[in-house]
Amino acid sequence: MPVPSRILQVSRRLLLAAAAATAVSVPALAQDALKLGLVAAMSGQSAKSGEAIVRGLSVAIDEINAKGGVLGRKVELVVRDDESNPAKGVVAARELVQREKVAALFGGLDTPVSIAIVPFANQAKVPFMGVWAAGTPITRNGAPENYVFRVSAVDVLVDKALVDYAIKKYSTKKPGMILINNPWGESNEAGLKAALAEKGMPYAGIEKFQDADVDVVPQLTRLKNAGADVLFMVANVAPSSQVVKSLDRMGWNVPIVSHWGPAGGRFSELAGPSGQRVHFIQTFSFSGKLSPKAEGVLAALKAKYPAIKTLADVTPAVGIANAYDAMNLMTLAIAKAGSTEGPKIREAMYALDKYQGLIKTYDKPFTPTNHDALTSDDYIFTYFKEGEILPLTN
Repeated sequence: MPVPSRILQVSRRLLLAAAAATAVSVPALAQDALKLGLVAAMSGQSAKSGEAIVRGLSVAIDEINAKGGVLGRKVELVVRDDESNPAKGVVAARELVQREKVAALFGGLDTPVSIAIVPFANQAKVPFMGVWAAGTPITRNGAPENYVFRVSAVDVLVDKALVDYAIKKYSTKKPGMILINNPWGESNEAGLKAALAEKGMPYAGIEKFQDADVDVVPQLTRLKNAGADVLFMVANVAPSSQVVKSLDRMGWNVPIVSHWGPAGGRFSELAGPSGQRVHFIQTFSFSGKLSPKAEGVLAALKAKYPAIKTLADVTPAVGIANAYDAMNLMTLAIAKAGSTEGPKIREAMYALDKYQGLIKTYDKPFTPTNHDALTSDDYIFTYFKEGEILPLTN
C-alpha cells in the first residue's frame, strides 16, 4: 500500500529538522573546551622537567577555569611526549594543531626539538610559547612573521650572566668550556665567545661531548693542561653528571659555572656529593621568603599533587614557574584578542599590559622586535643540596 504524500512530506521535514539539529550540536560540543597543546619530554632523563612544566601549566589552568575560563570556554591542556627527539617533536606539534585543533602550542625542554618546531609554527601561524629551551635562535629565528614567544632563559643573555658570575665569584682569568655537542651547545658556544670578547678575556679551550659519553676525562684533561681556572658547562642532567664524575676521577677541583641543564632531573643523585659544587642559573626558586603569589601557587601544587611533601619535590622550580607565567600570559592574549585565530593572538601579545606573575611583574613583556619576556635581571644562581635547589646568596 503506497504511503500518502502528506506523510512523506512530514517525514522529510522531520528528517531535515533532525539533520539541522545535528549539524548545530556537533560544532557546539566541539567548542566546549579551548584546547592548548604542550610538546615536551615526558619520558627519559628529562621526565622530571616535563612533569614540572605540566604542573605549572595545570595549576594556572585551574585558576583560569575557576574564574570562568577564556572567551567563556574552559581551558584544556593536551600533552604529547617528544622523547627529546626533534622529528617526534614536529610530528607531535602537527598532530596537536591539525587533529586536536589547539589554539596555541607550549614548547618543552630541548633546544633541538624547539628549533625543529619553529618553522611549522610560523608556517601554520600558531603561537608557540617556549617555557624551557633557551636556544637563542628559537625566538630570534629571522621569520618575517614570527609566532614564537618565550617565558624562559635565553642563551645569549645566560652566557653573559655566566661570565659575569665567574668573574665576580671566582675571579676567573682563563675559563674553559665543556659543551654538549648539539644545537644547544652551539648556541652557547657563540654566546660565551661573544660575552668573553666583550670583556677582552681569553678562554682556555672549547671541548664538546655527547649525551651518551660516560667518560669525558680526555676533554677535561685538555682544558686543565690549557690552564682553565673555571669551567662553563652546558648540558642536561645525565651528561652534566658525567662531567662531575670525570672531574672526581681526575682529582681536579675546578669551579663549575653551569647553564640550567643540571636542574632538569636526578642530577644530585647521578653526580654524587660533588654535584653540590656546581653553580647553575635559574629563573625562580620556591626556597626562601616567598611572595603571596608564590605562596598561593605552592599551596595549590601541594593540594593538586599529594606527592609534593617538601621543597625538594617541586624541583625544578623553573619548569613550574616559567610554565605558570607563560600560560597566564597566553590566555590573557587570547582574551584580549577575543579570538583563537593565530594572527590575532600574536598581535594581542604585543598589546599585553601589566601582569603580576610568579617570576616577576610583567609590563609589556613582548614587542614585535622582542619575543622574550625575561631578561638577565630575572636570573639567579643556585646549587643542589640534598635534592633541593637552593639560591646562592653571593
